[in-house]
Amino acid sequence: MDLKRYTHRDAAEVREMLLDMHDAVYDGGEDRFHERERFAWFVDHWSSKESWSCVAGFEDGVPTGFAYGAAFGPGGWWKGSQRPPEVAPEATAFALSELMVMERWRKTGVSTLLHEALVGGRDDDVATLLVDRTHPKVRALYESWGYETVGEQQPFEDSPVYSIMVKKLTLPH
Repeated sequence: MDLKRYTHRDAAEVREMLLDMHDAVYDGGEDRFHERERFAWFVDHWSSKESWSCVAGFEDGVPTGFAYGAAFGPGGWWKGSQRPPEVAPEATAFALSELMVMERWRKTGVSTLLHEALVGGRDDDVATLLVDRTHPKVRALYESWGYETVGEQQPFEDSPVYSIMVKKLTLPH
């Protein structure tokens, strides 16, 4: 599998690809929270950050999935919640906002490759992500990668309730 890396400067170039993969994953779903227009807002919001980073996988030129995120500003955290005590106020935090794998490539290790390509080797103190609490298998996968649940939150009225998960990346300063 080929991995391609993108930065904030590449966001316009990869936007439609990300939206198309999202549509393929959520095709036919009734959940308005996962509509293309709503996801486009999230892509635009995250990719507007200078620290935005994205990794997409390709097999024979066909997209297999993607992962993206950005570092929070000093002291920043997920909308609607406070930094948990497990994450010191001065700690740098990378927010893994999306990790999506096309159905054909699920359970093949693609999610692990995408995650490691995006998060591995970062200089941040921690990585953090949100996972729908009604998806225990996904949460278990993140736990197998070293993440721990440190709280819950519902960032939008129409969003699921998410488990907030954190993984230490570097030794404390």
